[in-house]
Amino acid sequence: MVGLVIVSHSKKIAEGVVDLAREMAGPDLALIAAGGLDDGGIGTDAFRIKAAIEEADRGSGVLILADLGSALMSAETAIEFLREEDNMVNVRIADAPLVEGAISAAVTASTNSTLEEALTAAIEAKLASKL
Repeated sequence: MVGLVIVSHSKKIAEGVVDLAREMAGPDLALIAAGGLDDGGIGTDAFRIKAAIEEADRGSGVLILADLGSALMSAETAIEFLREEDNMVNVRIADAPLVEGAISAAVTASTNSTLEEALTAAIEAKLASKL
């Protein structure tokens, strides 16, 4: 099953999005929050994101959803860390709204869909939010 990682500058926001998506997708989905800094502050940490990717990986890939630009950069750095360590995981980053994208991707992933199908669901949530 595809895993999801939710990256936010706020630990509370990341955990809240995970809670909401899990409510919609069920308990079996690997859905990991990667938000905030070790000191409890606002920010993102590439090593925290890397650990979340590794935790979410169940062999079918991992989809990352991020809230703001620097969260995206931290996610990209985390992926580079995985490559450097030869700990290759099939990872994609969704250009999608955090909450709507996470819910759509989580529901799709919970049906044993592919990583690309979960990514498409997240992106379609972006398109639907503009209607």
